[in-house]
Amino acid sequence: MKSKTAVIVLCLAVIVGFSMAASQIATAEVSDQSSGGRLEGTWRVQVTQRNCQTGDELRTFPAILTFAQGGTLTGTTTVVPVALRSPDHGVWNFKGAGNYRAVSEAFLFNPAGAWVSTQRITQAIDLAPNSNTFTSNASVEFFDTLGNTTSTGCATALATRME
Repeated sequence: MKSKTAVIVLCLAVIVGFSMAASQIATAEVSDQSSGGRLEGTWRVQVTQRNCQTGDELRTFPAILTFAQGGTLTGTTTVVPVALRSPDHGVWNFKGAGNYRAVSEAFLFNPAGAWVSTQRITQAIDLAPNSNTFTSNASVEFFDTLGNTTSTGCATALATRME
C-alpha cells in the first residue's frame, strides 16, 4: 500500500511539474510576443531626411534612441541644437514578425527660449533577424502651440544596437 501511494504521489509530482514547466514556457512565449523581443535597448541611429515626393536625400544626421521595457521611448538628435529642441519622448509597440511602430514627440524653441512648435515622428521599424540592426521609415509632423499642423516631412533610418 505504501509503494502504491508513493507511486501515485510521484506521478502527481511529475504531472504538476510538467504542467508548471509548460505554463512557464507559454508565459515566456507570450511575453516575447507582447514585448516584441529584442527592440529594447539603446540604438545609434543614422537618420536621412528625405524629400517626400521624390525620396531624394536632403541631409543625414545621427541620433540615439532608447526603447524601454513596457513600451516607452526616449531619444536625442544632432539635427537641432539642444537649446532649441527637447529630447524625444514616446511609445513603441510590437506589430509582429520583427515589425514595430514608434511615435515620439519633442518640443522646439526659438533662440529666445520660447516654445514655438512640437515635432511628432511616427516610425515603422523593421528589426533585422540578428536583432542588432533595424531600418525605419518615418513621417514627421510639426504642430504650432495650438496643435495645428504647420509642415510635414519624411525620413529613413538605419540603426545599430549599442553594446
